[in-house]
Amino acid sequence: MACASHQNDKILDYTVHCFSSCLSNYAPEKIQENKPSDQLSRWSSDTNSPPQFLVLKLNRCSVIRSITFGKYEKTHVCNLKKFKVYGGMSENNMVELLEGGLLNDSVPEMFALTHKKEGFEMPCRYLKIVPLLSWGPSFNFSIWFVELRGEDNPKLVKRNVQFFHEFKEKEAIRLCLKHFRQRGPSFASVYEALRVNTGIELEDPKLTALHNTLVLNADYAATEEFMAKAVHEGLLDNHLLRQDYTPQWKRIMLPKSEGEEDSSQPGMRGGHQMCIDPVSETIFLFGGWDGTQDLSDLWQFHIPSNTWKKLSSNTEVEGGPSARSCHKMCLDPEGRQIFTLGRYLDNQYRSADNLKSDFYVYHIETGLWTLINEDTATVGGPQLIFDHQICMDSEKRTIYVFGGRILTAIQGSQDETRLGAGITYSTNSSAASVTLGAEMDTVLSGMFSFHIPSGSWQKICDDLGVPILSGQRSSSIIRARVGHSMLFHPGLRELFIFAGQRRREYLNDFFAFNVDTYQVRVIWNGDNNVTNKSKSVHVSIPATGYTQRATIDPELDEIYVLSGLSKDKERRDENVQNSFWVYSLKRNRWSCIYRNENTGDQYWSKMQNLEPCPRFAHQLVYSVSNKIHYLFGGNPGKPRPKLRLDDFWQLKLCKPTKEQLLLQCRLMIRKHRFKELAAQNTMDALDYLQTSLHEIIDHDDPESTREFQKLASELFRDPSEKDVESGPDIGPYHGRTELFDDLSAFFSNELTQPHLNLIDLLPL
Repeated sequence: MACASHQNDKILDYTVHCFSSCLSNYAPEKIQENKPSDQLSRWSSDTNSPPQFLVLKLNRCSVIRSITFGKYEKTHVCNLKKFKVYGGMSENNMVELLEGGLLNDSVPEMFALTHKKEGFEMPCRYLKIVPLLSWGPSFNFSIWFVELRGEDNPKLVKRNVQFFHEFKEKEAIRLCLKHFRQRGPSFASVYEALRVNTGIELEDPKLTALHNTLVLNADYAATEEFMAKAVHEGLLDNHLLRQDYTPQWKRIMLPKSEGEEDSSQPGMRGGHQMCIDPVSETIFLFGGWDGTQDLSDLWQFHIPSNTWKKLSSNTEVEGGPSARSCHKMCLDPEGRQIFTLGRYLDNQYRSADNLKSDFYVYHIETGLWTLINEDTATVGGPQLIFDHQICMDSEKRTIYVFGGRILTAIQGSQDETRLGAGITYSTNSSAASVTLGAEMDTVLSGMFSFHIPSGSWQKICDDLGVPILSGQRSSSIIRARVGHSMLFHPGLRELFIFAGQRRREYLNDFFAFNVDTYQVRVIWNGDNNVTNKSKSVHVSIPATGYTQRATIDPELDEIYVLSGLSKDKERRDENVQNSFWVYSLKRNRWSCIYRNENTGDQYWSKMQNLEPCPRFAHQLVYSVSNKIHYLFGGNPGKPRPKLRLDDFWQLKLCKPTKEQLLLQCRLMIRKHRFKELAAQNTMDALDYLQTSLHEIIDHDDPESTREFQKLASELFRDPSEKDVESGPDIGPYHGRTELFDDLSAFFSNELTQPHLNLIDLLPL
C-alpha cells in the first residue's frame, strides 16, 4: 500500500523490546535486517496459539507514519495473512493503529500508521505487532523485515505529546461531567462545580439547551420544536449522509404505436457496451451478442425525452467497427467522441490475418467513425483483447486500458468463454459445470495508456509487472485479469480496480492506481476474513465475482457495484444473484443496500416489471447529474443458455429526507412521552396514544401499525416491573436522559457529549 510521503520522514531506529515466543534459529532481532533471499532471516513464533506478538521500542519518541513489511523472495506459508498493529507512549497503554494483511508474494508492503486527533499525529515510543493468521492455517507466524518511517524531531514530538496529554485530560473531565449529569439533580452541584473550575464544556451549547429543555424541564413540545429547527438548519445533515441508500427500481417501458415494430428500441443482447454523455444526457449503446451472432447496431437514448433512436443498423458499412461483443467503450465529453477497443472471436474464426486490434472513434456531433489504429499492437498498444476495461481521463485527454484476455491464433479449448457476452457451455457432456476460460496457457494483457491529442500508446506494465515512471518503480506488482471493474476518479487521479478472474483464480481484491505517480494503493488483498488496511473499514464486502458492473460518483466519492456472476469458494459452480453495493471512499466502507436471492422463474415472472431478474453480461451506466443508474440487457444464465434480455431499467438510490428524519425524532419523543404518562395516569396516556401518537403513525405501513398496537400494552404494565438490564434509578429523569442520548446521536460528534460512559470503563 502506497502512503503519502512527508518531506521530513526518515527511517526510525528501534530495538525489539519483548516478544511472545520464538524458534531457536529465528530470533526476533532478525527483522531489523532485510535479507529476502535468506530463509533464516526472520522472526518465527514457536506456536500459532494466541497471543503471539512483537513489541518494538523506538530509540526516540516519534511520530510513526508508515510501517513496511519485507518478505522472502518466494511465497511462504508463514507469511501474515492477518495482523494488527498497536502503538503508544507506554507498552501497557496502546491504541490500535492498523488491521490488515499481507499478500502472499515477494513484494514488500507499506501501510500508513498515523493516528490523528484534531490534526495532531499521535507520538509513539512502543509499537506492538500482533499476528492473527498465517497463509498456511496450521503454520507458525513469520515476520521477515520491518521498517518504520516517520519523524523524531523533538520540537514536533513535544508539541504532539503535549496535545495528546491535554486531550486525554479534557476527555477524562468530560466523561466525569457526563457521569455526574446522568446521576440526576442530586449531583447537579458537583457537575456545575467541575464545569466552572475546569472551564471545560461537556458539549456544544445547543445540546446543553436541548438537555435542559427535555431532561430538566420535561418540555416535550419545546423538544420537538428544537429538533425541527436543528433539522432545518442542517445540524443533522451528517447523520443523513451516513445512512444507507434505499434502492428504487423502475422499468423503462416505452409506449408503442399500433403496428409498430420492435426496431424502435434495441433488441435482446449481452456483452454490449454503453456509455453516457453528461453534456446532452444521452446514453449510447453499441454491439453485443444476441445468443447466436454478434451485433453492429448503434443506438442512443435521450434521457430528458425518454426516447430511443437508432443511429446505425450496421456500423461497419458506415466505416466503423464490425459486429462485436466483449469490446469496451468510453466517452470523452470534452472532445465529443466515443472510443471503442477490443472484441471476441470464436475459435473457428481466428487466424493471424484477422487478429488485429482495431481502434475506432465515433464523433458524436457529425455521426462519423474514424479508424485510429488498424492494429494497436503494432504501435505500442495492446494486442487484440476481450473482457478488459477502459477509462477516460478527460483532464489529460488520456485513455487507460487494463486487463483482458489476449486472443491468439492457437485454437483454445471448447470450454472457452466470453465473460462479457455470456456463458458458452462445455461440449463435453460429462462436464459438471461451466469452465470460464481457465486454460493455463491463457495470456492476459497488462496496462496501457492512449494519449488522444498525440495519438500515441504507452505500455505501463505487463501482467505481473511493476509500473515504472521516470525510472521510479511502484511498490507493488499488478496482476492482470478479465471480467473485472475499473473506474477513474478525476479528483483523486486514481483508477479503482476491483475483482475479476485470473485463469482458475476468482479475485476479490480491490486496489487503486495513481495515474500521475504510478503508485499502487492496496485497499484490501482479497480475503473476505481480512479487513481493509485501515482500522475503520467495514468487514462486509462483495462476494468474489466477475462481470459485475461498477460506476463511480466523484462528487459523492462513492463507487457502486451491481453483481454479476459470483463464485462460492465452497462450491464448484457459479451463481447469478442480484445485489447492489456502495463503497464510500470517505468512510472506507462497503454497504450492501439491495439483495434478492430468489432464483425461481415463477417468482421473477411476477417481478418482471418491479425489479430486474438476476443476470450477467449486462451493462450499467450512471448519470452523475441526476444520480440515476441505467441498466440494459444481459444474460439470465441457466437453464436457457441462448436467451438474452432486452429490458431497460433505471435505479435511483434514495436516502432518508429531512422530513422523514424529523418524523422519526417526533415519534421517538412522543413514544417516550406516552410511556411516561402510562406510568403516571392511564387515562391521560390513552388519550395521548389516540391523538398525538396516532396522528404521526403511518397506518399504511404494517410494521409501523404493529409497533403502534404494541404500545397499548404499556397501559397494563405492572408498575413494579422494570427492565433488569437497565440497572437502578430508572425513573422520569433517567428515562429522559436516555431519550436525550438517543437524540444526541443524530448530531455530529464534535457537538455532542462523549459516547462512552465512565461507569462502563471500570473493570469488573
